[in-house]
Amino acid sequence: MTEGPACDYPGCGGVGLVISRLSPEGYLVATGKKAYSFREAYRRFHYCADHHEELMSGVWSRVRKPDDKNDGHVAPTAI
Repeated sequence: MTEGPACDYPGCGGVGLVISRLSPEGYLVATGKKAYSFREAYRRFHYCADHHEELMSGVWSRVRKPDDKNDGHVAPTAI
């Protein structure tokens, strides 16, 4: 069995080998703390490859939708 951090996707018991700034809801999440760089400014999550791909698919489908631009979340292309 491969060891590593657990996947942060709810209900997944897999190993989270992919490090991402996307929350399980598919949004970039700031820590709220004073940070000096992008690396420090956003929380990091670990996902298995399948769940990371699923989250990324959701992000890009929202970015392409013209009617979903006022939800208050930062688009991944804005960073």
